[in-house]
Amino acid sequence: MKIKKNFEPIVSGISAAIVIGILAFLTLETSAGIWLIFSFGATVFLVFVLYDLDTAQPKNIFFGHLVSIIVGIVVNEIMGLSFYSLALAVGVSVILMVYLKIMHPPAASNPLVAISMDLSFDYILFPVVVGSIIIILSSILINRYILKRSYPKKWF
Repeated sequence: MKIKKNFEPIVSGISAAIVIGILAFLTLETSAGIWLIFSFGATVFLVFVLYDLDTAQPKNIFFGHLVSIIVGIVVNEIMGLSFYSLALAVGVSVILMVYLKIMHPPAASNPLVAISMDLSFDYILFPVVVGSIIIILSSILINRYILKRSYPKKWF
């Protein structure tokens, strides 16, 4: 049974809350490490509300977050925290996402987090890679089987 249009925002919001809740639980209530980053809040909005946009597709989510966190960490290692390192890292992330065709707007905030929190390369696997995969898998299951949507529109 397809969800009625006027209930879709409610189900989308509940779905976003569930996915973020799972990542937050794993981060705060277990010894499993860090699974959640702030940009994931905007990512779940995209996958449950604007799911048909290119920016909400799995390739863009995964590689957008991955590239931008790597840029942030590398810039932090080279330059440290400054107004120009923050600006440069976001700018380079945007350039790479556009040229590589992996545009995911929430990921543009990852360099700000990487530099301002002085993150290390360990942060790439947890939470960025693992968290992105959990969001992608959850969004496929929820969009396809609960919301009866065709998601993802394309993988690559």
